[in-house]
Amino acid sequence: MTTVLASLARPVSAVLAKLRIDPFIALILVTVGIASLLPASGAVATGFGVVTKIAVGLLFFLYGARLSSQEAVEGMRHWRLHVTVLCATFVLFPLLGLAASVLSPGLLTSPLYTGVLFLCLLPSTVQSSIAFTSIAKGNVAAAICSASLSNLLGIVLTPLLVALVLSTDGPGVSGSAVLDIVLQLLVPFVAGQLARRWIGGWVQRHSAPLKIVDRGSILLVVYTAFSEGMTEGIWHQLDLGPLLALVAVCCVLLAAVLGATSGGARLLGFARADRITIMFCGSKKSLASGLPMATVLFGHAEVGLIVLPLMLFHQIQLIVCAALARRYARQAAAEEPGELAAVG
Repeated sequence: MTTVLASLARPVSAVLAKLRIDPFIALILVTVGIASLLPASGAVATGFGVVTKIAVGLLFFLYGARLSSQEAVEGMRHWRLHVTVLCATFVLFPLLGLAASVLSPGLLTSPLYTGVLFLCLLPSTVQSSIAFTSIAKGNVAAAICSASLSNLLGIVLTPLLVALVLSTDGPGVSGSAVLDIVLQLLVPFVAGQLARRWIGGWVQRHSAPLKIVDRGSILLVVYTAFSEGMTEGIWHQLDLGPLLALVAVCCVLLAAVLGATSGGARLLGFARADRITIMFCGSKKSLASGLPMATVLFGHAEVGLIVLPLMLFHQIQLIVCAALARRYARQAAAEEPGELAAVG
């Protein structure tokens, strides 16, 4: 799938490169276009779901094989970073969501505002937060711990927050989500740690496979998520005006959190790699967690429009953070020669 997308995106990427637009963003846009024209459905969608899970599992296996045990332990001990990310995810975001109530019913209909508030109560993403942190040369070990912790705590915190600020008729969140996180993220990571003594050196010397899995997993998430929206007809449930207003609200929300996490991390005295981790882990919202939670917490008749803000926000955050990650990567590459000269 990734190879096909890459070949289809080459002509577009060449044009966008002249316009100084990142090729990876071109790949994401091409993926969205393919999902719009040829969305996966039925058995094909199920197959893509399985492939996505395998890609994410492989991603964490490679991270485990690449990271030394000392780096992993240091990532777990970085409590100030984890608290900062959790505050952004479960305090800053909900406050911004509550503040957005002034936009309803004037700019946002009641279901759309409910969806905006719901997305603000969700945990952070895992795979894309870590992938973008890796691309941007951030603290990957801390990102793994922080994003996974956010996702695990979200299984409990999100339903509690929803119960506090929204009316729901669902029975609660199934514990199977916890098992999915353990099987898909923690088990491959531990397996990679155990296999590090045999393959760790190879993974360190050959970064290309890790980059392919980084970017490939993000493209698979984009395709499967957008395909699901297309097949369920979510995009046809409202007119163009409200849709554009919702896109604007999502953009402003993401910009506010990116600015707050970046500026706040700098004020708190975090190092550059940690600031990158805080920004990427603290500004994301998980579509993978949000969709199943919404189906449990809300009535089926209203789920479509409630999850629409989350689906839009998810696509916007991937595109924006892809550009930011590559920008930070270029900055890190430009700084390395100077650092080496200083050491010499």
